[in-house]
Amino acid sequence: MELEKIERVYTSYAKIYDRVFGKVFHEGRHSMIQNLNAQRDEKILEVGVGTGLALPMYPRHCQIVGIDFSEGMLDQAKQRAAEHRMDHVRLHRMDAAAMEFQDDSFDTVVAAYVVTAVPDYRKVVSEMVRVCRPGGRIVMLNHFSNDNKLIAAIEKVLSPITKNLGWRTDLALQTVLDGTQLQVSRKQNVNPFRLWALVECVNEKYVNGKTHMNGVKNGNGAAAYVHLNGTRLTESAPGQALV
Repeated sequence: MELEKIERVYTSYAKIYDRVFGKVFHEGRHSMIQNLNAQRDEKILEVGVGTGLALPMYPRHCQIVGIDFSEGMLDQAKQRAAEHRMDHVRLHRMDAAAMEFQDDSFDTVVAAYVVTAVPDYRKVVSEMVRVCRPGGRIVMLNHFSNDNKLIAAIEKVLSPITKNLGWRTDLALQTVLDGTQLQVSRKQNVNPFRLWALVECVNEKYVNGKTHMNGVKNGNGAAAYVHLNGTRLTESAPGQALV
């Protein structure tokens, strides 16, 4: 689906989105923010911020930037930010496939229900990698095609229909990750029927031929992510919150 058509679809959803999808996807959003264990002054980008449902969940000691291409959805997000007096939040209309931010601008980049709702997920993921600093975190909350062959076949049949509603159902997680510098550190199934996945990745992108992952290892051999202020963010066991 073309970007302009997607913008029209989601702008048409703007005033009813919270009522229709808010409660259904609340668990996933809540888990996503809670598990970030965001540090003081951490710079977080939310791609596809929509109506801003997740904004009140972020701790106020972080710097939050949200982008969306839909004017209608962004208007709702701006209204929510104003009502909650979120001085730590900045919102911009922007194409996620061509972001206007400089390289390595953010410690963490999150995208909830985004990669299956954009015309070119490869460009979007590539931009997320670009604007996230080396060793930073990229978190995707999304429905990916099921490993069960029968369910996957049904999803493939449904995808042409759901594309007209603004998303696809036949995109596999591995397909999204192929060719990227993302290393999955944590995966958790969330939302009704556990058909959506919360996937946290480490941005292992290379600069001048060398990896700029921090390279820190804990005593148990797990990776430790170093925030710009020097705080270690430790990888937890699957299904556990980062602490």
